[in-house]
Amino acid sequence: MQAVLWRRYGAPETLTLGNAPKPLPGPGEIRIRVHATTVTSGDARLRGCRGAGLFWLPLRLVFGLFRPRHPVPGMEFAGVVEALGAGVAGFAPGERVFGLALRGAHAEYLTMPETGCVARQPAGLSHAEAAALPFGGLSALVFLRDVAQARTGERLVVHGAAGAVGVHLVQMARHFGLTVTAVASARHDALLRALGAHQVLDRATRDFTEGAARQDIVLDAVGGTRFGRVRRVLNPRGRHVFVNFGARELALMLWTRLRPGPRVLCGHAPGRQTDLLALRDLVEQGAIRPVIGRRMPLSDIVAAHALVDSGRKQGALVLEVIPAGCPHPA
Repeated sequence: MQAVLWRRYGAPETLTLGNAPKPLPGPGEIRIRVHATTVTSGDARLRGCRGAGLFWLPLRLVFGLFRPRHPVPGMEFAGVVEALGAGVAGFAPGERVFGLALRGAHAEYLTMPETGCVARQPAGLSHAEAAALPFGGLSALVFLRDVAQARTGERLVVHGAAGAVGVHLVQMARHFGLTVTAVASARHDALLRALGAHQVLDRATRDFTEGAARQDIVLDAVGGTRFGRVRRVLNPRGRHVFVNFGARELALMLWTRLRPGPRVLCGHAPGRQTDLLALRDLVEQGAIRPVIGRRMPLSDIVAAHALVDSGRKQGALVLEVIPAGCPHPA
C-alpha cells in the first residue's frame, strides 16, 4: 500500500512517500480504507520530537528512542471499514468511520481496535470533513468540559482561535452558552465571527491582557501566553488553561492550587471512543462543523508539514488519500 514513511526525527523533508505492507486486522480490530487524513500540530511536534521539554524522554520511549518505532505517522482519519478481525461485533464492512489513531493514518489502510477512538461518521459529511474533526474537536471538548469545567454564562478568551483546536473551542463554547473572545490573526476575523465568536481581537495589534474586561477562562490553544500577564484579566476564580504545556506551566498549576486567586490548569485529551461519540452528536445537532483551511494530496506531505510549521494554518489541513469520486486501489 502507499504510505508516508517516517524513518527519523527531523524536518519535514525526513518524510517520504513510499510503500508499506498492508496491515492485517488482529482479533478485535477493524481494517479501514483511509480516504482522508490530516496533518496536525501534534503530527508536526512528533515528527521532530520538538517542544517536548520534560516529556522528551517519555515520548521517545513510546515512539522510539533513536528513531521512530512505527514507520507510518498520522493520527486523524476517515474512511470505510474494509475487513474485520476475529470477534468484532460493533462494525460492519462498508461502514463509513472516522477517528484518531496514535500513528499509522497517513496510509491507504489502517487497523484500529474496535473499542479505540473510532466511530461511524456524522451523517452528511464527506470523508475530508469527517477527518477534520477528531484532533481539534476532542481537544476542545475535553478542555472545555473537563479541564476548565466551563459553565454557562462565563466569559472565555480563546488564544489561537483559528487553528484546528481553536475553531472547535469557539463553536463549542458558544453552544455551551459562554461569551467568547477569539484571539487570532486579523485575516481570520470573518471566519471566527461566523463560528460564533462575540468578539475577535487581532493578536498583532490588540493585547487582551491590557483590556479592562474580566474573564473567567483564558484557554491557550497554541502557546504564547504567560500567567503573569493573563492573571490581570482573570476573575478571582478564573482559570488559565494550557493545551500545550511544559515544566513552567506544571509548576504554576501546582503553585496556584495552593494559593487563593486564579489558577493555572493543564491537561490532555486521551482520545476516548465515548468522547468521539459525543463529538459526533454535537456535529449532528448542528452545534459545530468542521473547518478545512486547505486540501492537499498525500504526495504533498512535505509541503503540508512545512505549512503547519509556519503557524499559518487555518482550521484543518486535510490530505486526500483517495480523491473524492475515485475508486480505491486494490
